[in-house]
Amino acid sequence: MGSGALRVISLRQHAISIAAIFLALAIGVVLGSGLLSDGMLSGLRDDKDQLQNEIEQLTETNNRLGEQLTSADQFDSAVSDRVVRDTLAERSVVVITTPDADPGDLEGLQRIVAQAGGTVIGPVSLTESFVNGANGDQLRTTVTNIIPAGVQLRTGAIDQGSLAGDLLGSVLLLNPQTAQPQTTPEELALALDTLRGGGFIDFDGNVQPARLAVVLTGSGDPDNTSGNRGAAIARFADALDGRGAGTVLAGHRASSEGNGPIAVARADAAVSAVLTTVDDVDRESGRITTALALQEQLEGGSGRYGTGPGATAVTVGSEQS
Repeated sequence: MGSGALRVISLRQHAISIAAIFLALAIGVVLGSGLLSDGMLSGLRDDKDQLQNEIEQLTETNNRLGEQLTSADQFDSAVSDRVVRDTLAERSVVVITTPDADPGDLEGLQRIVAQAGGTVIGPVSLTESFVNGANGDQLRTTVTNIIPAGVQLRTGAIDQGSLAGDLLGSVLLLNPQTAQPQTTPEELALALDTLRGGGFIDFDGNVQPARLAVVLTGSGDPDNTSGNRGAAIARFADALDGRGAGTVLAGHRASSEGNGPIAVARADAAVSAVLTTVDDVDRESGRITTALALQEQLEGGSGRYGTGPGATAVTVGSEQS
């Protein structure tokens, strides 16, 4: 009896000891988890504070750069009249816009051409139907049916952009050697009215042939919804350039990236050798460059200007990069 009682007490004590050990372990795990969580939370708070500081610094830097750009534009606007004065004296410039051209860019371009002493013709607006590859066959058919008498389109002009650019160049631009119209007023009216009737272009007022041309585009096609769009505009501008004394393709930086029209033009060595491109027409400096580039075209030169991919200089006469 005595020895049995001692054995029962020993087992009970043993069980209690084991339970106490597990309880201590459980308490330790709980306490340890709490301490670990506090440590993790503290670290996350530190990371958040650091990221917030970086964001604030980047925002401040961005705001400062924005202010500097605004100041630069204001300075360029203040001196633009003196920079471009008489560079286009007694010259006429037809402005042709693509569907994504910014109205503000058009207004700025018209102003700078006037400051340079030039006369603005147009704008003549290309429509979505014009640049959409799905309408290529219809546009080509329309163009071939309104070729003016005495005008021979280039044999290499087979795509919609080249064909339309060759035709419009012959009616919208003066002969580069004689500075005289290449077609009659009736042929000009027929070509423009037919293309407008087909939904390919639009224009207001009386459009006359000009000495020079600017094809004004916007940001291109950043979503790449149409791989043909940029090529159509680039080839149009190139064909237009071949018919007159000079053409400048001007747009935003985005148009010099991917499948943008300026990117396509710069990627083709034969095109970029004769067609001038400007990729910052949304800035006053780019508009000044466009006016100077038109003068350079008259003198037989060309360039790739701006800050986007493929640009070789910031502006006309600046050091090449």
